[in-house]
Amino acid sequence: MDEKKFLAEQFEANRQRLRAVAYRMLGSTAEVDDAVQETWLRLSRTEAEAVDNLGGWLTTVIARICLDMLRARKSRHEEPMGPHVPEPVADNAHERESEMADSVGAALLVVLETLAPAERLAFVLHDMFAVPFEEIAPIVGRTPSAARQLASRARRRVQGTAPAPDADLGEKREIVEAFLAASRNGDFEGLLAVLAPDVVVRADEAAQRLGSLPEIRGAMAVAQSFKGRAQAARPALVDGELGVAVILGRRLRVVLRITTAGERIAAIEAIANAADIEMLDVEVLDQS
Repeated sequence: MDEKKFLAEQFEANRQRLRAVAYRMLGSTAEVDDAVQETWLRLSRTEAEAVDNLGGWLTTVIARICLDMLRARKSRHEEPMGPHVPEPVADNAHERESEMADSVGAALLVVLETLAPAERLAFVLHDMFAVPFEEIAPIVGRTPSAARQLASRARRRVQGTAPAPDADLGEKREIVEAFLAASRNGDFEGLLAVLAPDVVVRADEAAQRLGSLPEIRGAMAVAQSFKGRAQAARPALVDGELGVAVILGRRLRVVLRITTAGERIAAIEAIANAADIEMLDVEVLDQS
């Protein structure tokens, strides 16, 4: 069979599932059409033998496309039909879409609109389509454990409960707060105590313009770099994970993603690009 014809037939066989994923992610039939069309375009440019699991590949691709669309929507401060209201599916010409909307439920879509993009994707893929966290993790750029936490936070919100901290979130907060306290106080030994020996710090170009080095490796070098700093830094949840928010002049200027290993910080990613910060779900925490 001709390769393109084979791909087209396989895509049609998966179309309904792709539309279901996209609708739960976007809540807008117009955007669903765009996402599905873009998925087909990417598949048509791909060699069939390069795809081992076509269904999984298509789900991953449309999830990435939807995540990009949600983040772009957030960066423009847009909502599809006003604040937190999913687009209804109305006329008889779109009977399949109407059935899809009924199966999801308007109330659920309203709640999904309140979630951060990464939370929404993790929840939709795992809880609604049984996609393993190991497959969700690379889509949202997190570890499987972090993807699980994103889905957990989303699930609690969907179920109407407060997003209480995950079991290990309190421990991570203690590590982050110890790191910030040592940094502010110029406590070199205190910094070494919370940094892994092979800790790595990476900074984006905007953070580099603020004085950060592109990369710093090793606990000694990282401790020296942060010694006496962090005066405007506060612990924060960054897409559901413990991190740091640097606020200057009442504006969020820098976000630090923190990766821990055991009881120490293993990696820090400094993000200062305004467009990238806009795409993050950042919740500044009160000092304990």
